[in-house]
Amino acid sequence: MRYLSIDFYRGLTIAFMLLVNTPGTWSSVYPPLLHADWHGCTPTDLVFPSFMFIIGVSMWFSFEKFGRSLNRLLVQKIVRRTVILFGLGLILAAFPFVGKSLDTLRVMGVLQRLALGYGLAALLVLALPGRVLAAVAGLILFGYWALLLQMAPPGQDPFGLMYNGVRQFDLTVLGPAHLWKGKGLPFDPEGILSTLPAIVTVLLGWWSGQIMQRRQLQKILAVRDLLTWGVALAGAGLIWDFAFPINKSLWTSSFVLYTGGISMILLAFSVWALDLADGKRYVRFFLAFGANPLFAYVLAGLLTKTMLYVKWQENGETVSAYNRIYTTVFKPIDDGSLGSFLFALSFLLVIWLVCLVLYRRKVYIKI
Repeated sequence: MRYLSIDFYRGLTIAFMLLVNTPGTWSSVYPPLLHADWHGCTPTDLVFPSFMFIIGVSMWFSFEKFGRSLNRLLVQKIVRRTVILFGLGLILAAFPFVGKSLDTLRVMGVLQRLALGYGLAALLVLALPGRVLAAVAGLILFGYWALLLQMAPPGQDPFGLMYNGVRQFDLTVLGPAHLWKGKGLPFDPEGILSTLPAIVTVLLGWWSGQIMQRRQLQKILAVRDLLTWGVALAGAGLIWDFAFPINKSLWTSSFVLYTGGISMILLAFSVWALDLADGKRYVRFFLAFGANPLFAYVLAGLLTKTMLYVKWQENGETVSAYNRIYTTVFKPIDDGSLGSFLFALSFLLVIWLVCLVLYRRKVYIKI
């Protein structure tokens, strides 16, 4: 049994991820294509949890041939994939290797979180029966909330940038040299502690896959059930936001419920559009990405870093290949958000062409 909607959803997520990651210039970006500065949730903030969510959906179906039970062969597969994904994340962080030092290498990142989220969630779903698994998910979400409240110094905002428990934990375990510094101080939005609630994002995908298989002969009921649960979870996330703000950088429990609910709603729409309304001819573009999503992400990361690394002197200034392409081709079209967006869109199409060749040749790069 196969749902075409899963491939479409996966491809759509990767396409949007590449689009928001590579603007021509970060000084001119349409607001919906930027992350929320701290609390809140923009369309861009939905991308990463959507990918973790669809990993959980895919897990439900791919583990079927192993009986969805804890056995040696499947555990080996999970551990191998976790290690490879984490290793790829470290390679991307170190690339292009020249001038890089292990003393300042960023340890965590997108692929590292995917690796840990997948690996830990996979072991949980195989080891625990349904009700116990749901109880563990609840314990993680509420426990994480309590932990952040407990870890903040007296009188300080437990969910602020400076004193949140995620930052304090990563500073203690990894040290400031190994953390992202994009907000002006050492803080990693893909930190170790905040990976715990991200596990629940994967679990929500696992349960969604269960719904889809249970309703495989009546897919309209799968749409109904996914919509029902999606609206309920998103609503619960919005309510929890009053006490525990929706925040991607902290991957708060309210963020898990809110984005998980929206992911379910989008998956329900995908099932309806592709598996019921036969809309394949309208979404072929995304299926090429959906066939090799991780390959597309890694290729895009390597190409972006290569363009940023290749530099030369021009009129007394250092210019990168990335900047030269933007300023020569796209900035003359529009020196604001449109030109920056067209650069990102063109970059997306380059990666898509490579994925399209693989897709047409039925080459699937598995990890």
